[in-house]
Order: sequence, then C-alpha cells, then structure tokens
Amino acid sequence: MPLSMQPLPYAMNALAPVISEETLSYHYGKHYATYVKNTNDLIKGTDRENLNLKQLIFTAAADTLDTALFNNAAQVYNHEFFWNSLTNDTSKTTPTPKLMSLIEADFGSYESFKEAFKKAALGQFGSGWAWLIFQDGHLKIITTSNAATPLTNPAATPLLTIDVWEHAYYLDHQNRRADFVQGILDHLLNWETALKRYQEK
Repeated sequence: MPLSMQPLPYAMNALAPVISEETLSYHYGKHYATYVKNTNDLIKGTDRENLNLKQLIFTAAADTLDTALFNNAAQVYNHEFFWNSLTNDTSKTTPTPKLMSLIEADFGSYESFKEAFKKAALGQFGSGWAWLIFQDGHLKIITTSNAATPLTNPAATPLLTIDVWEHAYYLDHQNRRADFVQGILDHLLNWETALKRYQEK
C-alpha cells in the first residue's frame, strides 16, 4: 500500500529557536512530502507496491538500476528518523544512564561525544547526515552523503541523526551550520528514543 506521511511527534513551533516553525513547515511539508510522493509514484503499479518502507530501501539498494527509488525511499526513512531524533521535552534531552555509560566508555565524556558529533556534522561535505550508531559493541559516529543511510548496513543500529542538508537550517542560520548543529546537541537530541532504538537492536 502507498506510503503515508508520518505525523511529527511535536508541534511545528516546538523546536524553535534552533529550528523555526517556518523551517520545519518547509522541511516537513515540502521536502519530506515530496520524497513520500515520489516514492509512491515510483512503486505505483509495480510488484513493489505492497512492500513496506524498509523493504523498498533494501530491494532498491540491491538493484543498481533503481537509484531513483532508493534515493526517495531512503530519504523518507532518514527524515522520519530525524524527526524522531529530536524533542523539545527537556526530560528526554539527557542521555539515559545506560547510554551515558556507553558514551563515557567510547568517547570519554558527554562533552567529548558532542564535540565528535559536531565535528562529523560540520565535516560532511555538501548534503548528508551525521549519525550515532551502535556497531560491534560500541557507539560510533559516522556520516552519509545525500540519501545514503546506515539502515543498509546489517551490522549497524542507528540511534540518532542530524540532517545537514542546507534546507534543514538555511532559513534560520544561513551558512552557519555550526550554530544549527550545536543547538541540536545542546537542546534537542531525544535520548529516550535513542535508548529504545538501542534496546531493539
């Protein structure tokens, strides 16, 4: 059945001032909506029409001729993952004890983790994503370009992501990607959701 847009887990203005209502309305209502529409258009009338989102991504990733479907379906997944990586609920923006122990083991401290995540997000050349993943018993920070996603790596469990495509921040921060990333790291990361993802690995 066709994909549908997943509702945001917060109000359009909930992430301001780091992400304004104007930015989120464009990001969610235009960019994300277009990826959903394009994916549905690409699978309509095909044998993939009844696959779920993850199945679409896996099958498209295995077919080098299916770049358009992979790019659009993966961007649907990446955006939905991003929406749920954020929260305005301050009770969720501090790592849980389990994740804090992993952070301290793998990065030394929470501040060192934030610096490493920020460095990765700022170092991603052009459009892409910065991810916190769990792999081989450790937390790791990686980046992906364009629509690429760690979902296609069976050894990796993605926990959090930051969207560093320009449309995610340009209306609010212009070329200051660093301000956008720092704002998310300081105020908006949803560690409760990250723990659930970790537990489902």
